[in-house]
Amino acid sequence: MNAPRIRIAVDGCEVEVPAGASVAAAVALAAPHFRRSRSGQPRAPLCGMGVCFECRVRIDGIEHQRSCLVPAREGMQVACDD
Repeated sequence: MNAPRIRIAVDGCEVEVPAGASVAAAVALAAPHFRRSRSGQPRAPLCGMGVCFECRVRIDGIEHQRSCLVPAREGMQVACDD
């Protein structure tokens, strides 16, 4: 039996993930990286449990959300880089 799927937008691209997946899982499918460091290096999740802060994104206009801790919800708008 297949799990229900939801759709969110990551940097304007629609991504479909299983219900209950993290925003980080959706971003990993859609974007080459999550953010850039101050020196311009691409960053991505390291720990997957909210400790490293490398997966920060803007979710529905709220900046610095740790995407590995946020469950994806239908219709979310996620932005990786400004």
